[in-house]
Amino acid sequence: MSRLAWNKERRLLKSPAFTECYERGRKYFTRNFILFIHRRNEDQGGLRLGLTVSKKMGNAVARNRIKRVVREYFRLHQFDFELPLDIVVVPKRNLEARQLTLALTKEEFTPLFTRICAEAAAS
Repeated sequence: MSRLAWNKERRLLKSPAFTECYERGRKYFTRNFILFIHRRNEDQGGLRLGLTVSKKMGNAVARNRIKRVVREYFRLHQFDFELPLDIVVVPKRNLEARQLTLALTKEEFTPLFTRICAEAAAS
């Protein structure tokens, strides 16, 4: 398997993991996304990603595009932020799926995760 694979261990799959992220995680806002980030106690593994894209975002094609682009950002940057974090990404309604690109997600997420890593290093 490739080093940049995004395998099952990197995903939030079960409802309790999402619920814990929503209830105990910290909420961060970008222009087009809301991120719920919960720091796990475990030292193993890095990021685990969950995506919640409602039907209000559009048809299946639009929803899948949003998920695909966000997942690709995290796949490419998974080793930049090696913290034991559970992340749930929720797109805001103003996000236009057709205009979403990898460059746009990088522009929004990279400063946020740089700040989170700096906060984690300070604590």
